[in-house]
Amino acid sequence: MSESPAIAVRGLTKRFGPRTVVDHVDLTVMPGRICGFLGPNGSGKTTTLRMICGLLIPDAGEGEVLGLDLSTKRRAIKHQIGYMTQKFGLFSDLSIAENLEFIARVYRLDRRRERVAETLEKLGLTSRADQLAGKLSGGWKQRLALAAAVMHEPKILLLDEPTAGVDPQARREFWDQIHALAAEGMTVLVSTHYMDEAERCHEIAYIAYGVMLARGTIGEVIAASGLSALQGEGPGADRLAAVIEQQPGVAMAAPFGTSLHVCGLDPAALRAAVQPWADRIRFTPAEPSLEDVFIHLMRGATDNSVEAR
Repeated sequence: MSESPAIAVRGLTKRFGPRTVVDHVDLTVMPGRICGFLGPNGSGKTTTLRMICGLLIPDAGEGEVLGLDLSTKRRAIKHQIGYMTQKFGLFSDLSIAENLEFIARVYRLDRRRERVAETLEKLGLTSRADQLAGKLSGGWKQRLALAAAVMHEPKILLLDEPTAGVDPQARREFWDQIHALAAEGMTVLVSTHYMDEAERCHEIAYIAYGVMLARGTIGEVIAASGLSALQGEGPGADRLAAVIEQQPGVAMAAPFGTSLHVCGLDPAALRAAVQPWADRIRFTPAEPSLEDVFIHLMRGATDNSVEAR
């Protein structure tokens, strides 16, 4: 497998009017890696994906995608990227097979019938090939959209919140397919709000309102956050979240079932904050979660969407 990055962008910037939607973002992803792209709504994730695949022209910045210059080789880049958008964009009144046949013609693929049959088989769609796309459930629509995105055998796959509104089993099957594609050498950049999906990625990048705030493996991002955590167990522990979150040294407190999860940046201050309840609630050290880091970063970020109003 190539040692050169599949994606390497530096200072990527995009403005819409007075608002900077993507602000000097750097991102490097190696071939065959699955990179999770996290961030609150309106943070520039979709805009960044569209610049990487050549659909939007950056206002500043530079980079290479598959070794091709992002500013001068957009057409060549597009042919080697599969892009699955947030909304289902195929034809509802065509069957699964007919949709894939259309995609094959768009990409001017050879052996169209064979490629359609191979794609149907690979994505587990053969038994539903004649079913109208508009009659499919969310999970099957998602599978069809993925089939359409990878049919031309791209080297990079961009997925924009691909599993929104899909049931847990369909999500699990989808991610099994993504890992199978990555194992074959495909590079995947996927935006998601689901923490369990982010944890399925090889690495993550966290962007908040256009600014990249964290980058690395799950363990590296959690360690770099500096957060410490305590787990509270005891009668009524889950009902103390609101009052404990107001204590000095507590960044956040959240109930999980009948227990309480408390986070902060200073372990000593965190211990002192929960001490008034230590006579009836047992607090023990716990590992901060990726969700803790996500919320901590989001609360510390400046929402620049106000400037656009």
